[in-house]
Amino acid sequence: MKLAFAKLLSASMLLGTAFGAVANDNFPNRPIKWVVPFTPGGAMDSMARSIGERLSQSLKQPVIIENRPGAGGTIGSSMVAKSEPDGHTMMIVSIGHAVNPALYPKLSYDPVKSFEPVSLVAIVPNVLVAGPGIKANNVTELIAAAKAQPGKMTYASAGNGTTIHLRAELFNAMAGVDILHVPYKGSAPAMTDLLGRQVDIMFDSVSSAKPHIDSGRLKALAVTTTKRSSVLPDVPTLSEAGLKGYELNGWYAVFVPAKTPRAIVDRLNAEITNAIKHPDVAKRFAQLGAEPVGSSPEELAKYLDSEMKRWPDIIRARNISAD
Repeated sequence: MKLAFAKLLSASMLLGTAFGAVANDNFPNRPIKWVVPFTPGGAMDSMARSIGERLSQSLKQPVIIENRPGAGGTIGSSMVAKSEPDGHTMMIVSIGHAVNPALYPKLSYDPVKSFEPVSLVAIVPNVLVAGPGIKANNVTELIAAAKAQPGKMTYASAGNGTTIHLRAELFNAMAGVDILHVPYKGSAPAMTDLLGRQVDIMFDSVSSAKPHIDSGRLKALAVTTTKRSSVLPDVPTLSEAGLKGYELNGWYAVFVPAKTPRAIVDRLNAEITNAIKHPDVAKRFAQLGAEPVGSSPEELAKYLDSEMKRWPDIIRARNISAD
């Protein structure tokens, strides 16, 4: 009986391996849908389109970008989770993929079990900027000013539960300050009011803030990543600037539906990691302030796990909710 079962199991494993090889040989056999769970024009959309152009050439099938925005990216992710696991539907996500389970307790999908990880794509630093009305020239002076007037200083965000909101609340918690949250419907109106002295500080993308930093209208106090940004090399990290241990990488990664054959996952991984090395893609990433990053599926899975573990306690402690 045991021998018969062992033979059956061995045959099943061989059949699965053979299926994966055949699937890879026939992949792709039609256009690939790349779901971007946010509106066109943002950094995520731009990255997907830039990489997608290269994939269309290397895979010899069109890669069609489909924007499915809403509910912090969960609408697009839900659609991909329900798609056929054949490699012809994939998605790009950001740090929100790790945060959303703590913000949306009734998700229709599991961020881990519903998907297969393919590759990290990029790390994107945010920069802490002070508006024209703020005298502080560094993080230490900003913290001192905030402690001198609890609840008086304000920070802008792109909305409740957004990553800009989370970055600032992590700053509040680690610095021991009470800087008041002023949510906006998107980062553009938040930046407008920051420049107009309606709010005091903001965590924004490097690409969005840099023109205002270069013009002298905003002061760059620190970046949020573990390493300095190549776009703002003279700006220290928050950890360097005095808030030891602060690290919040903005990141983008690619996933496909769960049970996609490993051979197809490996093919997509190879094609994507090659694409981000292309000069045209590297140039576009640099314009976005993004640092290209390739990874194995296993490395991405481990990274996602670590990111998901850090947010629930912070969200509960700071009473953060989504719009």
